[in-house]
Amino acid sequence: MSEGRGTIARIDLAALRANLEAVRLMAPGREAIAVVKADGYGHGGPTVARALAEAGAEGLAVLTVDEARPLREAGVATPILILAGVHDAAEAAEAVALEATPVVHHDGGLAHVARAAGAAGRSCPVHVEIDTGMRRMGVAPDGAVALVQKVAEAGEVELAGCFTHLAKADEADLGHAREQLGLFGRLLSEIRGLGIEPGQVHAAASAGVLAWSDLADAAPETHAIRPGIFLYGSNPVGHADLPLAPVMSFETRVVHVRRVETGDTAGYGGFWSAPGPGRLATLAAGYADGVPRCLGEPGRPPAYVAIGNRRFPVSGRVSMDYLTVSLGDDANDVSIGDTAVIFGATPSGDTLSVDRLADAAGTLGYELLVRVGGRVPRVVVG
Repeated sequence: MSEGRGTIARIDLAALRANLEAVRLMAPGREAIAVVKADGYGHGGPTVARALAEAGAEGLAVLTVDEARPLREAGVATPILILAGVHDAAEAAEAVALEATPVVHHDGGLAHVARAAGAAGRSCPVHVEIDTGMRRMGVAPDGAVALVQKVAEAGEVELAGCFTHLAKADEADLGHAREQLGLFGRLLSEIRGLGIEPGQVHAAASAGVLAWSDLADAAPETHAIRPGIFLYGSNPVGHADLPLAPVMSFETRVVHVRRVETGDTAGYGGFWSAPGPGRLATLAAGYADGVPRCLGEPGRPPAYVAIGNRRFPVSGRVSMDYLTVSLGDDANDVSIGDTAVIFGATPSGDTLSVDRLADAAGTLGYELLVRVGGRVPRVVVG
């Protein structure tokens, strides 16, 4: 940690493990493919992957071969699903060498994997993603059975799983999710009708896991879930209260305190002005560290930072390296060097929700977690 700035992301592995267990209880009997893409949602990919594997996650999921490599280098032996698949011969060769499991979305990806596996003299497991309504990745429904059949007939490739991704599982109305699952089930029946076993079947990411008790009757037999954001303690599903703990606490320090008088402005643009005599605190974190620049702008919902056992509003535009908060006129106990929590667990034992801060910024907790910058050291506890 830089003692000069004191800006850190504290990573609580005990909270991560507890969240995994909480998520498992939402879909009992299913294996957990823990999603650790985007450097473990900003928490440190190898660190969280090791912790989740040690806690019993049956699989891990990353986006690319480049994200799988550091996990293997860190000694993680758990199966790794490469969600984006492979795009060329080099990626396919590395996926085979890493003993990872690429996702196949189309004939081209299958060909790359088959050639790489053949050259290595081994079989490579793959999962096939079937697009049932997300329309992002995966083979379209009218080509799904044919692609799965090609995978099953390719001697160098093993069909290890089939899955889909739900587009609206975070909504109160689950009609679209049920339609997707119905289509997925019909396609799996066609696949089985050809004498092909689809392998590990999965459909539910975090939001789908939350809704699983309402979706299970519409779903085909599933073997696994793919929890992502819930593992890290963020809950963007506004209609649900979940027993999740924040894994990342984004902390900084008070580096300046000053008096302001009525009408004094602060920050670029000077749009914030003091409503009366009081004090401002400057904190050593800005948008280069991942704090949204828009916090505190006119028209935005208020955003708060915790210092000690109190919360203070962001006041004035966030700059690259600093942000300011209004202490009002009665906060004489706030001093230079005090710890300030931007989101996460606070010194008083409660939580400053990353999702609330995201609401104030007009985005999602996902984005705030992954945008915490590289110059912010990760300090692992638990």
